[in-house]
Amino acid sequence: MHEFIIREAVEDDFLAITQIYARWVNEACGTFELVPPTENEMKARFAYVRALGMPYLVAEKDGQVMGYAYAGPFRAREAYRYMAEDSIYLDPEAKGMGVGGALLDRLIHECEGKGVRQMVAVIGDSENESSIALHRSRGFADSGRFTSAGWKLDGWRDVIFMQLSLGAGDTTPPDGPALLLSDKGR
Repeated sequence: MHEFIIREAVEDDFLAITQIYARWVNEACGTFELVPPTENEMKARFAYVRALGMPYLVAEKDGQVMGYAYAGPFRAREAYRYMAEDSIYLDPEAKGMGVGGALLDRLIHECEGKGVRQMVAVIGDSENESSIALHRSRGFADSGRFTSAGWKLDGWRDVIFMQLSLGAGDTTPPDGPALLLSDKGR
């Protein structure tokens, strides 16, 4: 059994978070960014997610960040305020240790507690079998595909959409503000 902890990210984690994400940007198609963001940009993204009251987590083992995950708005329009999009990125050494599942489980739990009713996974590259399998294992259902949506690493890449209802899902009207979004001026 592999031992690690899941906790809220803190500012000191961002060098490791930035390095993990840079590998995904440079070497894989799980994100469609082409230029790795700076540590300051990653901190600004963290501040945005936290300002919405949403979770931003790290998995840590022996003082080392093994991966991170967060949930943020699917889109900025207010009608989407009950839907969150999850993002999970792991250090390659964390593969097969249950880190991705532990991060996703915690995201689901925290988002449910905040009144989010739907969680969506927007998975870059239809060949990202580990992310697709992870989401399926947690009950996410296939909900769509954009074919040849992005050009990365010398090839066209699809985007896979998966969705999970949280809490009461769409069986009752919303009962709280969920994500604090504004679409004014957009």
